[in-house]
Amino acid sequence: MDPVLVQQATHLAASDFSLWSLFLRADIVVQSVMLGLLLASVWCWSIILEKATTLRRVRHQADEFEALFWSGASLQKIYTQVSSYDGGPSTKVFNAAMSEYIRFEKSKKTAQGFSGVQFVERALNASVAREMEYLEQRLLVLATVGAVAPFIGLFGTVWGIMNSFQAIALSQDTNLAVVAPGIAEALFATGLGLLAAIPAVIAYNKISSDLGRFGARLDRFADDFVALVARQTPSEKKA
Repeated sequence: MDPVLVQQATHLAASDFSLWSLFLRADIVVQSVMLGLLLASVWCWSIILEKATTLRRVRHQADEFEALFWSGASLQKIYTQVSSYDGGPSTKVFNAAMSEYIRFEKSKKTAQGFSGVQFVERALNASVAREMEYLEQRLLVLATVGAVAPFIGLFGTVWGIMNSFQAIALSQDTNLAVVAPGIAEALFATGLGLLAAIPAVIAYNKISSDLGRFGARLDRFADDFVALVARQTPSEKKA
């Protein structure tokens, strides 16, 4: 092949700064960094969408259950109505507490000085903690990616710039055209790190705030339920 044509093709390839070309020209280490950051970004977005959908669903389920709970129906009637289906965290917390309360009422015994209300309160606290732990699953991934991704991208940048300086040393040419492709590839790695980190940090803060509010909502419901049970068993006193 004509050396002139080869040189022109090489020049055109080096002057192509599309994202795909930057990836293809990058060193294997930089390519690995880019792929890792892209996968991390996809993983984070899957978590973000899943959490947003879940939070919207559990809030709607909580609205429906609380409307039923405060409708004036007896606790036993509500329990019979909701015990056979999965109505979300609020329903699960209520079912766990009612199950404990019914077991205590059947036994009519206390253990280690605890009253029936205290057994219900312990069941509520355990159930709320269990439901919140489930809702918070994979949230740590967002925090980790948000904290680490910029540094991984920076590692790719440093590696790419190091390659650019090596190109200067080998060619003994300080022309910007010699190092521009390597620097562009390096900065692309930094951009991917920020692309993965920024949505992860924003989503982590937003989802954590929403989960905190929902957890406080479950805690308020637990307090209301304990107070209601205490009023229905006025003769029961704590040891």
